[in-house]
This record gives sequence, structure tokens and C-alpha cells, in this order.
Amino acid sequence: MSAPPDVGSRMLLSFEGLEPPTWLVDWLARSDLAGVSLFRGVNIESAAQTRDLTAALQAARGDRPPLLVATDQEGGQLRAAGPDTTPFPGNMALGAVGDADLAREVAFATGRELAALGINVNYAPVCDVASNPDNPSMGIRTFGSDPAGVAALAAAAAAGLAAGGIVAVAKHFPGKGEAHVDPHWELPRLDIDEAHLEAVEMPPFRAALAGGARILMVGHYDVAAITGAAGTPTSVSRETVAYARDHLDFDGVVLTDALNMHALGQGAASVVESIAALAAGVDLLLCISDSAGHRAMHAGLARALDRGLVPPDGHRSSAGRVSHLRAGLGLAPQPDLDVVGCAEHAALARTAAARAITLVRDGGLLPLRPRPDDTILAVMPQPEDLTPADTSSLDPPLLAEVLRRHHPRVTEIVTAHAPTPGEIAMACDAARSARYVVAGTIEASRNDAQAALVRALLDVGGDVVVAALRTPYDLTAFPEATTYACTYGILEPSLAALAAALFGEARFPGRLPAPIAGLHPAGFGLGR
Repeated sequence: MSAPPDVGSRMLLSFEGLEPPTWLVDWLARSDLAGVSLFRGVNIESAAQTRDLTAALQAARGDRPPLLVATDQEGGQLRAAGPDTTPFPGNMALGAVGDADLAREVAFATGRELAALGINVNYAPVCDVASNPDNPSMGIRTFGSDPAGVAALAAAAAAGLAAGGIVAVAKHFPGKGEAHVDPHWELPRLDIDEAHLEAVEMPPFRAALAGGARILMVGHYDVAAITGAAGTPTSVSRETVAYARDHLDFDGVVLTDALNMHALGQGAASVVESIAALAAGVDLLLCISDSAGHRAMHAGLARALDRGLVPPDGHRSSAGRVSHLRAGLGLAPQPDLDVVGCAEHAALARTAAARAITLVRDGGLLPLRPRPDDTILAVMPQPEDLTPADTSSLDPPLLAEVLRRHHPRVTEIVTAHAPTPGEIAMACDAARSARYVVAGTIEASRNDAQAALVRALLDVGGDVVVAALRTPYDLTAFPEATTYACTYGILEPSLAALAAALFGEARFPGRLPAPIAGLHPAGFGLGR
């Protein structure tokens, strides 16, 4: 029997720099590495630079099958493919629209842009169901709380990406909706049974795989209903892989989520976790480290294979699945770079954003009708990354700017993400002389200072419109608010759509994709 494939054929590496570093070029020249992951701010600066980078990476592989070149381009709060790409609204905004055809169209456009950049794998669609509003790592990444609705949109997104020439990745198996902690920092325990798994978590994954997703990403979760052992991460569990193969009838590539998450052991323990994942039948490891860490990982995996800790037959099968996936890449012509951020896609982003805007309450303030000399106060927090899976900090606070397109006299206050007492006092002083106040929030349901700011503005007694600029749950922190709208994102198309609707130049067609506990059910929206 021939020698087993190099374990590098089961590793997706990461690196720092806008060009391939020498160590990676050398490794690609002499080893059949599976591919790389690219990150905004680390590897991606512009569309032209990214296309040059991916071309250089593919050239370095020689005559081997194309590399997997992956990124996180979910849309909304996670737009890792760079600032030149179209700012499409995220999944929750698409959930507020509820139109599978639109979701497919957005995913197809996203896929065409990624293909133009030389990226061939997208860590999307998110198949998790929004069953826990306190989930710190979910945000607007989910399509919503209804498993059937999420399934329809996940299938459409997977199909759209595939049609655009991209390998879609269904994540985060077996579903993280019930998580109360972020796996970036610790292992979430999900107290769910198999009935819940089949009724809630599995439908979106089945639909996404049927829609064309060719990779299944396994997350790091403690789900004893699958693993049979409390405390065992799903990503290193043989039972988890078997569940995917048997219950989902999936014969494609199984990929771990990033191995640098603290739900798994780190440092030297990371090599042990990786060996356990391969021994469990996982096909591909998402490795986030430096060159020394990658070399240690490779050496440890090679020794584990040599010692029989990773079954040789299983290794051959997994390497074969990855090789088969790679062999099908690069067959279609690469789109021209001018598709990235093109006018057609910008129009699609505006349409999607406008259809998502949801009016939950109207206390008689809308539409806004300021007189020429009236002042509008716009208040919002400075965007920041609420989890490592977030690019919000790279997006400017645009609430005042979009309001000025409809009324010139807009005073702007941008607070810290958690407003200080001084900022709250300053906003209240400005509110006393304003005709209207438009207060934007970013997860105020989980940020006491933001909630305190909104309550203080409401206590001033003027005409206050509260706009949730991320998740819709913020109303639970100030249920006394009488005028409340949701955008499901801070990107320019979403905020521009909000402004147009507030001034009566557009409607609020969206519906809540998830319930606001104790206040409004999923599917609710005034629709005016």
C-alpha cells in the first residue's frame, strides 16, 4: 500500500500579511496543504490586493489541486472579504424579509464577488436557530427563530453561493442556538435532548446540505445528547461525526470550527485536540495560529498518524474527500474584478435592506415632519466588535449622516459603546432642545449603559424614536418606548432605509424574525 497522504492535506492554515509569507510559499511548494483562511485587516485590504494574494497562493501550490481559499462573508456584522465588497444586510435582515428568492439572489451576488477575489469557500450559511436571545455569539448572524423559516433561507443561501461558484459551509453543527456562552472563550453546554435536536436544530442543516453546501462545520459545544458524554466537545467526538453521516446522510467534508477557540484546550493541548478531531473522523481542521504553531500541529498530527492514533484508513478516506472537493474548484472562468461592489449589487443591497426594516411600535410620531428650523438629535454608540466573529468596528456610525439626507439640521452624538454618565447627561441636554430624538442601540438588551441612556432620553419627555441597529431584543430593556423600529444592522443600506421610512418616503415592510420576549411575537410588524 502506498504511503498515506500528508496530514497537511487536512489542514486549513492562517497567516499574517497582505502577501504570502515565505514560510507558507515554501510549505505549499513541497506539501499538499488543503488551503488557507483569509481575514479582513490581516490578509485583506482591497479587492485588487486580495485577487493578487489569492493568485499568488494558487501559483505556489504547483501542479496540485487548487487550494481551498476561505473567508467569513456572512453579510451584516461579519464582512471579512474587505471594504470593497457590497455591504449586504446580514441573515437576520433577510429573515425579516422572509423571501427565499431574495436570500438566494444575495448569496449568488456574494459568491460572484468572492470568486472574483479568488476566494472559493465561504464559511456560510449560518444554520443556527435563534432560540435564546441571550446567546452572546449569535447576534444577527441567524435567519431567525423558526426552524422551517431558517431552513428555507439557509437552503436558498447555500444554493446561491454554489451557483456563484463558491463552496458553501453549513455551520455551526449541531446548532448553537441554546448557547449561553461564547465558544471563543469557554465550552458552551447545551442542555437539549434528541427530540429538540431533530425538531429545531437539524432542519436548517438538512436543508442547507440539500441546497448545495459541500462542507459541514462542526462547532465546539457540549451536547451530551449527541456525544453521550458531558464535557466532550462535539468537534472532537466520533459520535458527532457519525450523527452527521447517519442522520443527515452527509458524505461531504466535515470541518472543525476554528481551533484557537477556548472551548478547546490551547497551547500544547491544541495538538491533542486536533488529534482527537481527526481520530473522531473530522476531515479538515481550521487552524488559526502562527507559523510555529502550524508546524507543531503538523508534526503532532504526523506522529499521531505514525503511531496509529489516527486510523490510516480513516485518514485516507478523509484526505480523499478533501481532495475530491478541491479537484472541482477553478473549473469556471473567474469573474472580472469589477463585479465587486458593482452598481447592480449595490441596488440589491438597498432593496434587501429596505424590505427588512421593521416597525414594531408607533406612538404617533411617524412619519417625522420637522419644520425647516427644527433640530433632530441622532444618538448612537460607536460600533465595536462584540465577538471575535464580528467586523462592526470597521464600520462608521452613520445614523446622523443618513438623517441629514432628509433634514439638514441634525445634531450628532456618538457615545462609547457603553455610554458614560457624562455622555448620557450630554445627550439629555441636547434632547431638551430637539424636536425629535432618534436613538440607535446596538444590543442594549445586553448593555445596561445603553439601556440607561434610552430610558434617560425617554424621561426627558420629548418625541423619541428608538431604533435597534442590531438584534431586535433591545425593547425588553425599555418596554416603555412607544416608537420602536429595527434595522438588523449598521451598514449604510440599512441605516439609509431606516431614515427613508422614518420620514415617510418608504414603508416598513419587515416582520420580526424572532420574538421580543413578553412583548411581540415573531412575525409581528406594523407594516406601514
